[in-house]
Amino acid sequence: MKYQCTHCHKIIHKPLAPVSLCRCGKPLSVHYEWEGFSRDIQIDSRNESIWRYSSVLPSNNVKEQISLGEGWTPLISIGDNVYVKNETVNPTGSFKDRGMAMAVTMAKVQNVEKICLPSAGNAGVSASAYCHAAGIDCFVFLPELIPQPFKNETERYNAHVVLSGQTISEAAKVMINQKEKDWFDISTLKEPFRLEGKKTLGYEMAEQFNWSLPDVIIYPTGGGTGLIGMWKAFKEMLDMGWISGPLPRMVAAQSDGCAPVVNAFQLRQDATSFWHKSDTIALGLNVPGPIGGYWILDILSESNGIAIAVQETSLEIETKNFKQMTGIDASPEAGVVWSAYKSLTKTMWIAPGEKVVLFATGIER
Repeated sequence: MKYQCTHCHKIIHKPLAPVSLCRCGKPLSVHYEWEGFSRDIQIDSRNESIWRYSSVLPSNNVKEQISLGEGWTPLISIGDNVYVKNETVNPTGSFKDRGMAMAVTMAKVQNVEKICLPSAGNAGVSASAYCHAAGIDCFVFLPELIPQPFKNETERYNAHVVLSGQTISEAAKVMINQKEKDWFDISTLKEPFRLEGKKTLGYEMAEQFNWSLPDVIIYPTGGGTGLIGMWKAFKEMLDMGWISGPLPRMVAAQSDGCAPVVNAFQLRQDATSFWHKSDTIALGLNVPGPIGGYWILDILSESNGIAIAVQETSLEIETKNFKQMTGIDASPEAGVVWSAYKSLTKTMWIAPGEKVVLFATGIER
């Protein structure tokens, strides 16, 4: 296993443990010895969690793996060749569990005893649950106006909670100032393993579609690890011969209350700029300065995809419509995805009959 910087492209064979960012300050991506070679499909079909794909993950030692039963979530048909990947049924109610299972497993492997992260809600709940299972101290920095259920559920697992700032970016600044030397930062893309957990979305979707892929994937995009992880999985599977092209067109869906990716995409920029005065009820998308913004934009370009912003003022009704359509008690991020889907079909960017996957990334709290 080796690592490559996603910005300066430096190859690192033996980084200092615990593995974090490149020296240039940008995220690292995990690469494996088997990449670029055809391989037989190695799946533990008895395991209905992300660890069924342990042969393509950093840890394939069962004794090391921290799991609460995350992954292998339903892919539901809602008609007209449209499907919903329902991540609300994960152990703590969101897709964050995939990344945290992997990140906490690898933190334990690297002898980390204390971790920290800022969160808009779901990541904090998930990190606290997996750290509790692993016996690792967890320090979570949440925005001051976070809905009480997020705070309660994070504290339920004995995490240390600090309320600070109005957004996840402001909470992160406070965390950096208070961070102690032995705290390991597992913020979005600050270490490479949360992404490896998220990439199981791609493997799982391909398996559920009998090793084929949809034409379009619409993903609610804040920090972007779900979108990035799926694309990494698709490229790995393509290299191994598990799937054949073309790959899906990726859609980064955001609220117009916080749309740094959409803004950069529309201006044809290669990096995102900080979105000032961000405000959206889709808390997971209230990420005004995504560290991997350039990476998301690269994937949108490579996949012939698009970034789209939907009206914040419509989110409550669109979320309600999504719930009624699917029966899933999803958070407003699903309303963003549903609104984006309707807009893209109306403009014919999505053609009739194309296979589309929408995401419900978390439960309503």
